[in-house]
Amino acid sequence: MVENKFLSNLSQNLLEILDDEEYYDITIEVGNDPYVKIFRAHIVILNYRSPYLRRILSKNKNNNDGSLVHIKLSTISPEIFHILLGYIYGGKLSLEECDASDIIKILIAANELNLQELISHLESFLIENKKYWMEENFDLIYQTSFKNDSFLGLQKYCTDLISNEPIKLFNSLNFFLIPEKLLVTIIQNENLQMSEIQIWERVIEWGLAQNSGLPSNPTNFSKDDFNTLKNTLQQCIPFIKFYNITSREFLKKVLPYKKILPKLLYKDLLIYFLENDGEPVKEPVPIIIKETYLKDIDSKIITFQQAELITKWIDKITNELTASYEFKLLYRDSRDWTNGLFSRFKKFHEICRNQSHTVVIIKVKGSNEILGGYNPIEWKTDSSYGITKNSFIFSFSNDGIEDYILSHVKNEKKAIFNSSFHDIGPSFGDGDLYLYQNYPNKTGELRIRCKKNSYERQIKEIGESCFSEVEVFQIV
Repeated sequence: MVENKFLSNLSQNLLEILDDEEYYDITIEVGNDPYVKIFRAHIVILNYRSPYLRRILSKNKNNNDGSLVHIKLSTISPEIFHILLGYIYGGKLSLEECDASDIIKILIAANELNLQELISHLESFLIENKKYWMEENFDLIYQTSFKNDSFLGLQKYCTDLISNEPIKLFNSLNFFLIPEKLLVTIIQNENLQMSEIQIWERVIEWGLAQNSGLPSNPTNFSKDDFNTLKNTLQQCIPFIKFYNITSREFLKKVLPYKKILPKLLYKDLLIYFLENDGEPVKEPVPIIIKETYLKDIDSKIITFQQAELITKWIDKITNELTASYEFKLLYRDSRDWTNGLFSRFKKFHEICRNQSHTVVIIKVKGSNEILGGYNPIEWKTDSSYGITKNSFIFSFSNDGIEDYILSHVKNEKKAIFNSSFHDIGPSFGDGDLYLYQNYPNKTGELRIRCKKNSYERQIKEIGESCFSEVEVFQIV
C-alpha cells in the first residue's frame, strides 16, 4: 500500500499535461463536421496506452521539417474522446454522472481504441448499475454486444436474460425495436411465462410496428396489407403454439388475421377448433405443425428445425409461403462417394447433374458448425458459372437456429460454380463456398474455402477447414 500513495499525484500531473501548450507533438482531429475538435496530445503516452493508436502512429512519424503529426478519428465524438483521454492519461473515469447511453458510446469507442481493460470495467458497471435501463433498451444492448466478440460480458448478460427472464423483453417499452431473429428466439423460450394468446397478440403488435403504414384494425386491411404483415411475420408464425389457445381466443384474436397464416395451417386449425369444445390442449402438438410445413428429413447433419428455417428463407426470396415441403435426399458423401483419390465427387456430378431446387448441407469437421447453400437452378458439369438471383448460402454455429449467418447472392452472374472436375464438389459463387480435395495432401483431404466475393456476407471466418459430411437435398 505504501508504494501506491504517490499514484494520485502522478495521475493528476499526467492529466495536467493535457493542457500543456508547449511540449505536445501530435494533434488529433476528432468527430465529423460540424462537430469537430482538435486535441493536443503526446505520442509517447498514446503509444503505450492504446494498441490501436500505436498502429496509427507507427505509420505517421514526425516529419523531417519539424511539423506535427496529425491524425483523424472521425467515428468518435469530441465529448467521448475527451472522457477517454482522461482515462488514457490519468487512469481516471467517473461513470456515476454519465447517462447509460453515453457509457455505451464510451464502450464502443474504447473497443475501437483497443482499450481492453476499460471495456471489461464498462461492461461490469453497466450490468451492476444500469440493469433497468438495459432491460428497457435491450435492442441496443443486444445489437451492440453481438457486433463483434469484444463484449463478452454483455453477450453473456443478453444470453442469460433471454434464457431466464424473456418476459422482461416482451414487456419492455422498446420491445418493437428488437430484431426479428431475437423475437423468434424469445418465442421459442419455454421460460416465457405468458399465455399463447398473449404471445400471439404481442407478435402481431411487433409486426404492425415494423410497418407503420398498416391500419391497426385488420378489418381495414387490403390484400396488400395482409401480404405485407405475412411477409414480416413468416419467421415467427411457425413457433406460435396455436393449439394451446381456446376456440374463443382463436375466434376473437386469430381468425381476423387468417390471411397471414399458411393455408394448410389455417385449415388444420379451423378443423381442430370446430371439433373440440373450446379448451386448449395441455401439451403442444408439434406433429401437426411439423406436417403443415415440412415432411420429415433424412439428414445426418441438420435438425428438422434448421430445415424448416431454410424453407422459410426459400419462401422469402420467392415471395410466397408453400404449404408443405419435402427434403428429398439426392446425395450423401459417406454413402455415395467414389473410392478414388481425386474423384471424391464423381457421384455428386452424376446424381445431381441437371437437378434444380437443391440445398447443400456441409458438416465442418471437428466442430458443431454447419455450412450450406440453396441453388434454385440446375447443376452443370461444364466449368461454368450458373446465373440466378435467388440463391443463398448460410451457416449455423450449432444444432440450433439462434446463431446463423444468411448471405444472399449479390453477383447473380457468378451465383453457382459448376465444375467439370470430380475433385470439386457443389460450390457457390467465386469461392464464397467452395468444396474440394486437397491435391498436395496424399490422403486427398476434404477441404472448404469461404470468401466474400459473389455473396453479401462471408459465412465463415477467413481460412480453410475440413468437412466430414456433405448432403444434397432436392426441395419438392
